[in-house]
Amino acid sequence: METVKKVCQGDIRAASRLIRDIEDKISSAHAKIKKLFAHTGKSYIIGITGAPGAGKSTLTDALIAEVRKKNKTIGVLAVDPTSPFSGGAILGDRIRMQRHAEDEGVFIRSLATRGALGGLSQAVGEAIHVLEAMGKDIILIETVGIGQQEIDIINHAHSVIVVLVPGMGDEVQTMKAGIMEIADVFVINKADRSGAKQLHTELTSMLNCAPAAPDSWRPPIVMVGNVYKPPAFAEKIAELEQKIEEHHAYLQTSGKLVERIYRKAMVEINDALKAAILEPVMNRLRESGEMQAITERVKNREADPHSIAEEIAKRFLK
Repeated sequence: METVKKVCQGDIRAASRLIRDIEDKISSAHAKIKKLFAHTGKSYIIGITGAPGAGKSTLTDALIAEVRKKNKTIGVLAVDPTSPFSGGAILGDRIRMQRHAEDEGVFIRSLATRGALGGLSQAVGEAIHVLEAMGKDIILIETVGIGQQEIDIINHAHSVIVVLVPGMGDEVQTMKAGIMEIADVFVINKADRSGAKQLHTELTSMLNCAPAAPDSWRPPIVMVGNVYKPPAFAEKIAELEQKIEEHHAYLQTSGKLVERIYRKAMVEINDALKAAILEPVMNRLRESGEMQAITERVKNREADPHSIAEEIAKRFLK
């Protein structure tokens, strides 16, 4: 296929069109992804997550610049809220990354959540494959920022950065949430604010209390200050990039990287099964009008959801 060839050659327009078709669920996109799959699996994938307003986009922008200093190519998937009018992404993240627009070694694409939970877009898994096929050394995924349960990123990224800021509510309560358990590197952003040292102390205490094997990875904490003080900010971004590299090396030497790649493959199989089996069934039920009748039966307590599901499964999965 011409599109597949162009993507593998790093063609930005071909890659953008294919990602758009993936988001729009154009049937021909799946055939192209199948052809691309043999060219994937060589990129290192980094996820950046945290609450809205934590400064994820600013950190992503700075990390792009740091990675480019080492002459590595980078792809960025910035998951944005969905526009209520167009259904597309609200491009706040790309506005912050304008300075990389002319850099041929950088590819930035916004993805709309389109109702997906967990902080990511439904298209993100296949969009990652597109960037991998383009030959990007590093792929950065910035989640939309929905709060404490934004943990789907662990199914796609090799290293996860969790961004926290002081003064955004009860930090200890936040640290009890599932999002804190997925971090490989913590960033306390806007660390020039009051409360940053207290947040660092509480986070350190939490890490000290967590049971860990002697050879396990202990998430480091990087304090990043004011972006408007460039020398100090750049120094901390360099430190952050170094910690990410150290985690990558740990994953390789410990064998944990293979485990994460295996988990990612399992999630991809699960998503593909849903697309191949569940979605066609749901579409047929909706198109025939049967879904409305089924919903009425459940609403009126004439049937329970489990019995309905078993009935549909018997009919479609012969």
